[in-house]
Amino acid sequence: MKIPVYNLDGETKGTIDLPDTIFGKKWNPDLVYQAFQAQMSNRRKPLAHVKGRGEVRGGGRKPWRQKGTGRARHGSIRSPLWRGGGVTHGPSSEKVFEKKINKKMKRAALFSLLSKKLADHELMIIDSLKLVSYKTKELAAKLQKFFKKPPGVKNLSALLVPAPGTKEIWRASANIPNVKALNAASISVEDLLKYKNVLIDKDAVPEIK
Repeated sequence: MKIPVYNLDGETKGTIDLPDTIFGKKWNPDLVYQAFQAQMSNRRKPLAHVKGRGEVRGGGRKPWRQKGTGRARHGSIRSPLWRGGGVTHGPSSEKVFEKKINKKMKRAALFSLLSKKLADHELMIIDSLKLVSYKTKELAAKLQKFFKKPPGVKNLSALLVPAPGTKEIWRASANIPNVKALNAASISVEDLLKYKNVLIDKDAVPEIK
């Protein structure tokens, strides 16, 4: 499919032929949700942890003999029945939250989301994301002009995908809220869902392909 190519001033600078295998897929919200859940779950680290009876210090000796005292039998003061003992069925740092998703499903979800962004006019191809000075002020002004937003970086929400080797734009976008520069090979479902608009350098399209 052919779509227009813009510059950062919002002017049309020709067209580009995008592969239908990436940007022409049907919208599959269930698959996108599954890929997003897997990505978030695989990043999650268990923090909450309580000690079981085997982790609590002390209690190695039997409190009193088994019979003849008239009291209930106990084997350790670190039993969950005792104050200061272990906790039964509490949260553990050994819990695994990872969810498996195969590569084909992950790739299909990513392509479906890219196609959805393109169909909704939220994904645009830029002739070049190179700047003159790579200063935050310059990039913010360019994005405000491109999206026709009033002054103020709070109105922006954009994911920038520069051409390979263009690293200076990462520094320029670091201090702009809701704006992120990302390598083409690192695009994820989470990033596409988090940012409303996606600007891709035309030289980064082969990297995605």
